[in-house]
This record gives sequence, structure tokens and C-alpha cells, in this order.
Amino acid sequence: MRRNKTWRQLLSHNRYWLALGLGIKRWLVLLLLGAIIAGIGISYITLVLHREDALPQFFYEVLSIGKLPIYARALLLILLGVTAVAIALWRLIVNIIAPFRPTDSSVAETIYNYSKQGRGPHIVAIGGGTGLPSLLRGLTDYTRNITAIITVADDGGSSGRLREELGVLPPGDFRNNLAALSRDETLMTQLLQYRFGSNLTEKNSVLQGHALGNLILAALMGITGSFDEALLAAERVLALRGRVLPSTLEAVTLAANITIMNGTQPKTTQVIGESAIPKAGGHINRINLIPPQAKAYPPALRAIFQADLIVLGPGSLYTSILPNLLIPDLMAALQHTQAKKVYICNVATQPGETDNYTVADHVATIIQHTSAKCVNIVLANNNLAVHPVDDSIALVSPISSNDISLFGDIQIITADLIDESKPWQHDSSKLAQAVMHLLRKP
Repeated sequence: MRRNKTWRQLLSHNRYWLALGLGIKRWLVLLLLGAIIAGIGISYITLVLHREDALPQFFYEVLSIGKLPIYARALLLILLGVTAVAIALWRLIVNIIAPFRPTDSSVAETIYNYSKQGRGPHIVAIGGGTGLPSLLRGLTDYTRNITAIITVADDGGSSGRLREELGVLPPGDFRNNLAALSRDETLMTQLLQYRFGSNLTEKNSVLQGHALGNLILAALMGITGSFDEALLAAERVLALRGRVLPSTLEAVTLAANITIMNGTQPKTTQVIGESAIPKAGGHINRINLIPPQAKAYPPALRAIFQADLIVLGPGSLYTSILPNLLIPDLMAALQHTQAKKVYICNVATQPGETDNYTVADHVATIIQHTSAKCVNIVLANNNLAVHPVDDSIALVSPISSNDISLFGDIQIITADLIDESKPWQHDSSKLAQAVMHLLRKP
């Protein structure tokens, strides 16, 4: 039984060699054809030398296996040649891809997956924070043609300190998404997300609170001279299955008009700074960028126009998604691209930002700040059976029949998207599968 199982595993792993579009079979045929042509040339030279008695007779008898019948000789030589070519080709492929092959995948499976992902759809994901990586993590099973466009409005924590002290764009959101797109995500996540101050020897250190990934990006900016070049360097070092781009290279600040209850009277005030907005404890009426006319990063605009699908979120509505959409050039690109535009609604409300919000409230907020042309499809969770443990977090209420008329031509699609072990988050696999299904819909 053990032997049969092994053979079944071999057949299962090596079936990928027969897959269409792999880019292997055509070159194998060419290699064999070249070997045959070269063999015919060597045969001609051997015959000429034999006629001229240039070499001893013993040499020809050994070379042609003279004691066997002619057909047996030909078949034996063909089998030996094909076997030698196959072994050499196999070992060559194994050695070339060894540094990039996961330990639990066969050579054929690795090449097949790489080829399939390279032919995958071009998907642009816009957002930031910790929500977007869950989508990117799932999409890497289907395509390498992923572009994550990230907000640069973050001003809190390690990112805020580096932004203030070194004048770099805030690296925190970029770190999270770089880790999600790296080939060895488990190790890279641990490395990039490592935060100094987590053990006693690092207490009161000047590095305390800094994530290692933030420091790496800051160092790469110092080496390369610009933040976008630092991201390109990180892309090469981490062998990313996609790209991570800033929405703008300008140092923008997020501002919000918030209504706060002052006793029994509402008071509207302006709160400056991305990290301060959720802490204000009021209802967010509107957010703005300072400066309001920040220029979009040109490669981000090109990615939008070349995309097959554009995804907004998941992520913090006011502090991760909308800061990107408030950049005039980027908003205009979204309105004019021919790609499908999907908004992925969060599965849970966010304290300080979207308390008591429904799916309709999330969509209405995006339309209020941008345009209905920025969204074609809304993808929302419909699994409300699992509840977060934290009482301050509630699952986002689903679309009701009364909400449908508010969205006009926007299509509403619901599915089970929740991670049951962390019910305030999306499940990467479920979410990516739902997004890929949207691409196949007319």
C-alpha cells in the first residue's frame, strides 16, 4: 500500500508537466530535435573517418556496438541518448529552481504554479493598514500580477516617528503589504513585523516601538535616495509576488470634520492627523487631505488603467481607503478606467470610525467623498453567525431591501467572507475566491 501511495503521489505531482502553457514541452521537443540533428552530424563525421581509415577498427566496433543486429543497435543508442538528455534536463531544472521551490512542492508543480500565476489577471488593490494584506495573501494563489496602492497619510506609532525624524513616507502600511506578497511569507512576516521592545534587554532603547520592517525601508530609502526606489529594492530582495506602490510621493496629512457631543450639545471640530481621528470619539462628517491637490504617483495611475479588476479595501474606511481616493488624479483614473471596481466592505465596525455603520453607510461614505463612478460592485459578508468577543466591535449589518435603491447601478454581492477564528477579519482564502469569481462574471 505504501508503494502504491508513493506512485500515486508521483503521478499527481508530475501531471503538471502536461499542463498547457507551461513553456516546457516546446523547449524539450526543441532540445531533442537539436540532439538528433547533432547526432546525425556526428554520424556523418564518423562515416567519413571510417572510409578514410583515420581511426582504428576497434573504435568503430565499440561505437556502433557491432556485435548486435542493426535494429537493436539503433534502438539501444536512441534509448541511451534520450535517457541522457532527460536526466541532464531534469537535473538542470531542479538545480535552477531549487532556491525558489517550496519544500512541499514538486518541481513540476512549482513551475506550473509560477506559469499559471504569471498568466493571471492584473488586479489593483487600494487601501492600507492591516486589512489589505488579508486580500493580497489570498490573491497570490491565483496571480502574480498584483499591485497594491497604499496610503501615505499614516502618522502614528513607529511610522509617525520615522516620518517626523527622518522625513520619510510612513513605512508601516507598506511593511504589512510587502510581507503579505513575499514568497516566504511566514518567515518574512515574523522578520518585518518584529517590534523592538518586546523583551527586557530592549526596554528603554531608542529602537523601542519600531518595527524592523520600518527601519529596513527607511534604510533602503537612505541607500537608494527615494522612497519609490526603496520599494523597488525591497521588491527584489523579498522576491515579491506583486508590487507595492504609494498613492502619492507627497507628504500628505489627513484632516477630519468631526461632530462631538459637548454635554447635550453637538460640536463640530476639525481633527488633524490620521492617528488622532479615531481617538476623537465623535461622528466623522468628512475627511480631507492637506494639501488637497497632491499629485498621484504615475506608476499607480498606469496600474489602474492596465488593471482587469480594481479592489477598494478591505481596511479602515476613513484612514486607509479614502485617503487614496481623495487624490484628484487617482480619483479621475478610477472614474475613467474600464476595469471592474469592487469595494470590499469590512466585516466588523471600527471603533472611532464606523461605529454602528451598515454596509449602506460604508458605500454612501465612499460616494459622498468621491463619485458613484468609483464603485461598480460591493462585496459584503453575509455570515453573521459568529460574533467578535470584544463588545466594542460588532459585525457590519447586511444590505437591507430598503438600501438597494440607494445604490443605483451598483451591484451588491454577498458571501461568507469571515475568518471564524478571528471574526472581525476577512478570511484570506474565502475573500480571494470571491474576488476571482467576480472576474468571471459578465
